Amino acid sequence: MDASDRGRLMSKLADLIERDKEYLASLETLDNGKPYSDSLAADLALTIKCYRYYAGYTDKLHGKTIPIDGNYFCYTRHEPVGIVGAIIPWNFPLLMQAWKLGPALCCGNVVVLKPAEQTPLTALYIGALLKEAGFPPGVVNIIPGYGPTAGAAISEHMEVDKVAFTGSTEIGHIIMQAAGKSNLKNVTLELGGKSPNIVFADADLDNAVEMSHFALFFNQGQCCCAGSRCFVEDSVYDEFVKRSVARSKKRTVGDPLDPNIEQGPQIDKEQFDKIMSLIEAGKTEGAKLECGGKQVGDKGFFVEPTVFSDVQDDMRIAKEEIFGPVQQILRFKTMEEVIERANMTSYGLAAAVYTQDINKALALAHSVRAGTVWVNCYDVFAAQAPFGGFKQSGSGRELGEYGLQQYSEIKTVTVKIDQKNS
Repeated sequence: MDASDRGRLMSKLADLIERDKEYLASLETLDNGKPYSDSLAADLALTIKCYRYYAGYTDKLHGKTIPIDGNYFCYTRHEPVGIVGAIIPWNFPLLMQAWKLGPALCCGNVVVLKPAEQTPLTALYIGALLKEAGFPPGVVNIIPGYGPTAGAAISEHMEVDKVAFTGSTEIGHIIMQAAGKSNLKNVTLELGGKSPNIVFADADLDNAVEMSHFALFFNQGQCCCAGSRCFVEDSVYDEFVKRSVARSKKRTVGDPLDPNIEQGPQIDKEQFDKIMSLIEAGKTEGAKLECGGKQVGDKGFFVEPTVFSDVQDDMRIAKEEIFGPVQQILRFKTMEEVIERANMTSYGLAAAVYTQDINKALALAHSVRAGTVWVNCYDVFAAQAPFGGFKQSGSGRELGEYGLQQYSEIKTVTVKIDQKNS
């Protein structure tokens, strides 16, 4: 198949997703619990843009001619890795599928995709749209199943050439080990985080409060890059806490199909129990519970928007990934101090800084060990901009031109010739 024809098929898939976006958003909300408004405005919009971005790249992947010494003609080719195993999480099922399928198909690979066992429905519907778009049989294979069986089979299979995984750091370790024990397959990982969200005293405090709230509570707090360690400079700390508590108390929780609702339920009982356990740990270890901390109602896995102040670095809520609507606010005095504390973690997925001083913003952005740093904003994603982590938040990058590097092999071809004209 010509590269431009791959692009045409991917564009057709994007068109079909756009045609059915309301249905897909409803399916995502019913399967995952996130508000329908978020499913439609964020997940679907970004999914469509991702496929269209990579559809436009299919015929722009090419090698180079290299002027080596001697009578030789030397060039490189970009060839597909081969069979890609994609294992995606339950928090953004449609979008994470696009982040994997987009670059993989763009580079000419075939894919075996395993959706999370909690949220398989939109993946299966995309399978029907792939068929409708005209993708040849066998190019994309969607295999619902559990991690220890279906996920392990992909990670350990000798004929799978690459695994792309988004999920927990714990499972990332297992996948890397499986790749090493099998055929040393190429692995890219987008894993957990405990991202620092740093507010300086000179920041626009209204914006900093709202963005910090969004950074933590979006998607019920179930974001790998959630701004879950909120560091606030000492002189504005009390005011920031006061405003953050007021904002959290206004957050609406309930039926995710209700357009007035900001927060739906957690994904399942296991996640709900983990969140409640860490809330109890925060109280036990001496953090001040400013609001929330309880279940909403007596049906479903709804958690009150929760805010802790007086949080210390050694507390579990400041170290462990909660993956829920629990904001932790820590105090700092100097830039040097907050940089050191921000980097005192095994994670390095994202960070944010709020300040009106561009020199301060750039100094911090360049000092924090994180794959993405937002300045005076949070969770700004675009298909053109790469995303991925430092340290135990993963390896490799997704999205943008950088994301294509993980899905092709570079072949060098050298041809002896009778005469070379320089």
